[in-house]
Amino acid sequence: MIYFNSELKSFKLGNKQKIKDGLKLVAEKEGKKIDELNYIFVDDNALLEINKQFLAHETFTDIITFDNNDDDNEYIEGDIFISVDRVKENAVDFNVAFQDEIYRVLSHGLLHLCGYGDKSEGEKVIMRQKEDAAIEILRSQLTH
Repeated sequence: MIYFNSELKSFKLGNKQKIKDGLKLVAEKEGKKIDELNYIFVDDNALLEINKQFLAHETFTDIITFDNNDDDNEYIEGDIFISVDRVKENAVDFNVAFQDEIYRVLSHGLLHLCGYGDKSEGEKVIMRQKEDAAIEILRSQLTH
């Protein structure tokens, strides 16, 4: 199951079922199945506190992913925290639609849970390619 939770009154994700269907397709393309995946939308300050508490980082970020699966298998279990403030700012900075940037971070967290990293330059290139493919899958779900 995929769950979307917003701690922000000002943010509501539209087309939830179609987005869920698209995320399931992204996972299947990677040979994975989603057991339980929680997306939690927060503001910058909330994500900064999570970043400090769990990762000892004192910086703003757009997404933090926690892998809750103890077994290395085909199932995905995780919690993904997304700063809507960062997504809005990134959309402006990268000159992309807010919706596409939301799709990018939704996919980014899922791809981390599928085993993809983004620390090295090579990993970043692969992650970006996977994100772009995932955005196309999500967009196609909205046209059905």
